[in-house]
Amino acid sequence: MKNVRICFPVVLMVAAFMAACGTVPSRPVSSAPTPTTQVEVPVTVAPTPTLMVPASPTPIVVHDGAGRTLTLDAPAQRIVSLAPSNTEIVFSVGGGQQLVGRDERSDYPEAAASVESIGSTYGELNIEAIVSLKPDLILAAAVTPPEQVKALEQVGLSVFVVGNPDDFPALFDNLLQVGALTGHTDVAEALVSDLRARYAAVLDAVDGADSVSLFYEIDGSDPSAPWTTGSGTFQDLMFSLAGGKNIAADINGWGQMSLEQIVVADPQVIIFGGGPFVPTTVESLKARTGWGGINAVKNAQVYDVNTDLIDLPGPRLVDGLEQVAQILHPDRFEP
Repeated sequence: MKNVRICFPVVLMVAAFMAACGTVPSRPVSSAPTPTTQVEVPVTVAPTPTLMVPASPTPIVVHDGAGRTLTLDAPAQRIVSLAPSNTEIVFSVGGGQQLVGRDERSDYPEAAASVESIGSTYGELNIEAIVSLKPDLILAAAVTPPEQVKALEQVGLSVFVVGNPDDFPALFDNLLQVGALTGHTDVAEALVSDLRARYAAVLDAVDGADSVSLFYEIDGSDPSAPWTTGSGTFQDLMFSLAGGKNIAADINGWGQMSLEQIVVADPQVIIFGGGPFVPTTVESLKARTGWGGINAVKNAQVYDVNTDLIDLPGPRLVDGLEQVAQILHPDRFEP
């Protein structure tokens, strides 16, 4: 299976697809896209500050996703991100100018490309390259190996592990924590307020709607047994909140589902994670041998949704929730 960029756990590293795991004004949710049209997503990135962040009058004390406590005397001025999701979060809360280093897979927003790369975070870290940037904060992720965190701390660096959220409130907490660490509490609070409103709007829109069965494909390299996501995952939660019923719910975590199982479950909708590195298209999926009898294929209910909106634990997960809900229940949203 392929890497979901960083976010959700280890299994997302099977094949090239998952070379992993700012506020925008509140807006109404648009209608569902046509099956052959890839969804366009608005950028949820806060304006980058033009001034250095003043020191906090009191120390910043936060508890990270690894259960540790980090204390900073002042907001971090030189930050290195070890994961694409962390890079996106830093920009979204207004801390882009404070980011001096990022992992090689961080590519969102576009401004991230101008930040110096510290190379891959898979395998051995380039500690020397990180130290040369003179960071006062390292943002690790839930999938950052503990030995990497320890190695960074042994050379005197402050490390904060951004937790892997298991629900949307936990995602919002991550944004607020990074906002505090970077000195952009006000921006982070405004962003979270907007995201919470959009999240609540989706739940209100699909309230009382009949569940729509769906299959989510993470990696279709083997169309006879594609990889998918089951119970206990953020994706499964998202599908449920959007008014869907995941046909792979019997799988615990991530795993493969045989074509025979998919045919028997006969999902009404099929969604696959798309991206520039994903060869699957709506047309190629519909043309697969044995898939033509599935209701979703027969009724042209096959959709390509940017994998980052479903698999990357950053603020765009709310965009993903909106898009999945639009696909499953287009009648519940204004055109």
